[in-house]
Amino acid sequence: MDMDEDKELEEIKRRKMMELMSQQAPEEEEAAKKEEELARQNILRQILEPEARERLANLKLGRPDLAQVVENQLILLAQSGRIYKKISDAELKEILRRLTSQKREIKIVRR
Repeated sequence: MDMDEDKELEEIKRRKMMELMSQQAPEEEEAAKKEEELARQNILRQILEPEARERLANLKLGRPDLAQVVENQLILLAQSGRIYKKISDAELKEILRRLTSQKREIKIVRR
């Protein structure tokens, strides 16, 4: 019986430990996400002029998926050293125009 009791006790301890870890994980995950977002914003602040940052923030409200793609590309370019000066609002507009013009239009023709 001692072995069965030991196994049960170990199982209870394991469950309790998993429960505690699962409670801490969301808090740690949220803190990591906030830290990552701050780092992203710092990089964008370094490579975008204020008007361009404002345009990107407005875009994030209307089309968050497109804004995320643009941010990721800009951050990758900055990290690889391919951006030599701050990106102006006009340059960001051109980037956005190129990205949105690549989308295909789907036309449905009824017969």
